[in-house]
Amino acid sequence: MIQFRDVAWRAMSGYDFAAVFAIANKVHPGFFEAEAVLAEKFELYRNGCYLFEIAEKPAGYVLSHPWLSDTLPALDTLLGALPADADTYYIHDLALLPMARGVGAAGEIVAALTKHAVAMGYASMSLVAVNGSQRFWERHGFSIANRPNLRDKLAAYEAAAQYMVKSLT
Repeated sequence: MIQFRDVAWRAMSGYDFAAVFAIANKVHPGFFEAEAVLAEKFELYRNGCYLFEIAEKPAGYVLSHPWLSDTLPALDTLLGALPADADTYYIHDLALLPMARGVGAAGEIVAALTKHAVAMGYASMSLVAVNGSQRFWERHGFSIANRPNLRDKLAAYEAAAQYMVKSLT
């Protein structure tokens, strides 16, 4: 739990996307996604989108939504709709500016998203680990899931990208 004043996650609003886009481009410069692509995730599943603030200034965000196990949404591509038969809870992006790291924000939102996924009845959570984040995700119960069918999509992220899954059952 975060123990600092004026530091908190809050529900994202439609007014936050200029800040989300700016943070995405600072934290993930090699994984460009258009602002419309990021905003669509909010439009499709608002319950999975949060903004992290320090003294009411945006310092991070998370975008997550229901999805299909063993598949990946393509990077920088509109989804159109969420699958009606979604069976995993997918963390699309968790990004924190350097000033927001080390205060427990990432662990706190992962715990909250895990509770949400369990409450919604999903048997698993999934994500793509990039930027050397694999160990962070392992500390939060995710493990690498070797899926040869995802090789090309993972390569579109980076050579070291890993598809990871956390069982919730």
